Amino acid sequence: MLLIRDAAVADARGVAVVHVDSWRAAYVGLIDQAVLDRQSVEARTAMWSTWIERSLVGEATDGYGTVAHRLVVAEFDRRIVGWASFGAGRDDETTDRGEIAGLYAHPDAWAQGVGRALIGHAEDALRMDGWTSAYVWVLAGNERAIGFSRSRGWVPDGAAKIGEGGSVQGLHEQRLVKELTAPAD
Repeated sequence: MLLIRDAAVADARGVAVVHVDSWRAAYVGLIDQAVLDRQSVEARTAMWSTWIERSLVGEATDGYGTVAHRLVVAEFDRRIVGWASFGAGRDDETTDRGEIAGLYAHPDAWAQGVGRALIGHAEDALRMDGWTSAYVWVLAGNERAIGFSRSRGWVPDGAAKIGEGGSVQGLHEQRLVKELTAPAD
């Protein structure tokens, strides 16, 4: 049975494995292969360990300043198979919306309901926190993620940016939005 729960510092390595493996599988041809090859589970583990520790006391930072984002993990058979980060919108023009800052399932768990469970959990949590709408930035060209998000009712609003993913600069992203007035299915 799939369990969605708040992340603990001890989950950092599992989160990092999902992060690195999903980037290497999903972003082939979208991000320079040398950048993907340099992704390190050890470096991501250190980053996530610090992030989770700070988030537990409300001090998680991401380059935008202090954010009150939560990190949840999807666990199956005691193995982390996905994660999602969400909270208040961090972009200047979207502080009136919630945000899903990241949502990844391990490639071994693609098309097995992990992403649906995570996005549903994030939507419900954002709704419970009082957000009536939310957004997510998706790497342009990532048709798998765009199609997945659209199947859950997220739609592009025409906004685009050049963002960054940790140590990776210059990522072309598009924004998708969703009204959160009805419970997730």
